[in-house]
Amino acid sequence: MDHELRRDAEGDPARPSKAVPGDGSRASLQLLLNEIFAELAAAKSVLLAVSGGPDSMALMLMAADWAAQTRSDLNVAPPQFHVATVDHALRPESQGEAAQVARWAQSLGLPHRTLVWTGAKPKTRIQERAREARYALLDAYAGEIGADYLLTAHHADDQAETILFRLLRGSGLSGLAGMPRAAERGSLIHLRPLLAFPKADLVAYCAAHAQPFIRDPSNDNPAFARTHLRKLAPLLAREGLDQKALLRLGIRAARTTAALDAKVDQLRANLDATRQPDLFRSSIGRLADEPAEIFVRFLAAEIGRFAPGKPLRLDRLEALAAAAQAALQNSKIWHGSLAGFALSLDGCQILTILPEKPRRRGRAATENSPSQQ
Repeated sequence: MDHELRRDAEGDPARPSKAVPGDGSRASLQLLLNEIFAELAAAKSVLLAVSGGPDSMALMLMAADWAAQTRSDLNVAPPQFHVATVDHALRPESQGEAAQVARWAQSLGLPHRTLVWTGAKPKTRIQERAREARYALLDAYAGEIGADYLLTAHHADDQAETILFRLLRGSGLSGLAGMPRAAERGSLIHLRPLLAFPKADLVAYCAAHAQPFIRDPSNDNPAFARTHLRKLAPLLAREGLDQKALLRLGIRAARTTAALDAKVDQLRANLDATRQPDLFRSSIGRLADEPAEIFVRFLAAEIGRFAPGKPLRLDRLEALAAAAQAALQNSKIWHGSLAGFALSLDGCQILTILPEKPRRRGRAATENSPSQQ
């Protein structure tokens, strides 16, 4: 192959380069593919989410090439790759596009399944809810085929855009870290192996393989917030907030977040705590003088243990943590709630977290529950 992707010594994405044809180019590409897919060597089954855009088509091409080279050069059976395309049924062309992806996947010897988002579609927050539906469909299909990994083709442009989106909405430090390369989704690992590469490299990769791709017109829809961000990006870049600066911010935020989380993990491990599926209880007097950020992350971790992956409103979490820590410092009794969980602190500095009892609604609930007035 005469085309390779490369990264500079500091890990920043670099432009695609034409390598000298022959074994050297093939070996260089194989080294890169081995690096990208290294985590998959022991996997049994891998699900690729492929929409048909240039990024996901590049991912599918890379996966097929890596599997073929692994089988040929190492005489090792690679994991079984499956391809899924989610048809959100929001555009009349989507069904035909999914069928086209199926043909491309089958030409590479990869089994394909179209997953359709059925039912009435929401009138508001359509992108957010479509994303939720998409991952629900992908998770269910991954379970059906016994996949260990779900791979998506998020790239450096997506990462920079995500960081900018969160920055403009006042996200906390963890949000500014952007999307993680790997994250647990229940028993599934969600891997984003292309985060280091800009979209231009992936388009060039498709071109080098004469691979057509689909262009989604919704990417230019002015009704969506991310379309406005793309128009804003050149202005911000002129002021110094370009893609490299945003990615650098993300790396630094991720590094700091990892350090803070390591501190919280150590703190939690040293607590003499009762942790059951529906109960947390521990004396937390030693946390009274911890920095506010550590206390916020401690509460987030203990609440999050009950419902992994459930997002917590940061502003509400911060207000809850501030009130709880003030009560702790003054040895006061305190009660609070967040995301369906009740928290209480007694006079002995013992914190208890429990799922809230279901609220009764209607006239009877009003008459019997003065606190709801």
